Amino acid sequence: MILLEAKNLTLGYEGQVVTRNINFRVEEGDYLCITGDNGAGKSTLVKAILSLHSPLSGSLDFNIERNSIGYLPQSSHVDSSFPTNVGEVVLSGNVSRLGGKRFFYTREERMRSLDNLEKMGVLDLRRKSFQTLSGGQRQRVLLARALTAASRVLLLDEPAAGLDVHTSSELYSLIDSLNHNGMTIIMVTHDIHPALNSATRILHLGQSIFFASRDEFFSSPVGKKYLEEAGHHD
Repeated sequence: MILLEAKNLTLGYEGQVVTRNINFRVEEGDYLCITGDNGAGKSTLVKAILSLHSPLSGSLDFNIERNSIGYLPQSSHVDSSFPTNVGEVVLSGNVSRLGGKRFFYTREERMRSLDNLEKMGVLDLRRKSFQTLSGGQRQRVLLARALTAASRVLLLDEPAAGLDVHTSSELYSLIDSLNHNGMTIIMVTHDIHPALNSATRILHLGQSIFFASRDEFFSSPVGKKYLEEAGHHD
């Protein structure tokens, strides 16, 4: 089943084009890696998928509810607006389910949050202040929050940015496990490893826009150039 499909999609701001003629689709169970240089339009595409930005032309069609997409932003400074402790951060992933009609979380939503904390291996941190966590712990907690928000798709924007190699590897393993258990993954990444090791499809943005299966991409001139630029050698 196709969950999301872009057809001749052109994105930009105030009439100024950032990237044009993007065509791709995301099917249930996919692991799509979005690659490309800085300024190629990856962040703009993320905003379009989150319905924070409207296309200049073309279409971006959803066959799922928009609130079924959980979002993990790039790692950054701690937002002071985040709730105090880890449990509240993850529980806030249920906000879209409140629908403005109630102001409390159900027992089911609280259990869902605790279950996702356990899946991410940070249940023991639930009463700790989010601000006191290490970078890797924060990303696990925010991934649990995104998973609490998601029912069909996880949209991840450079999830391992700023993390050391060991912590990045652990985070990618968690994401692989989620995908293997049925969650559809869309990941923006500069890191070649998830694209090489985990992706089912790759969308490359830049002067050449290329959408294909992982094997087709890395066999193409665009994919081979990407491998070379990433310093990867067989």
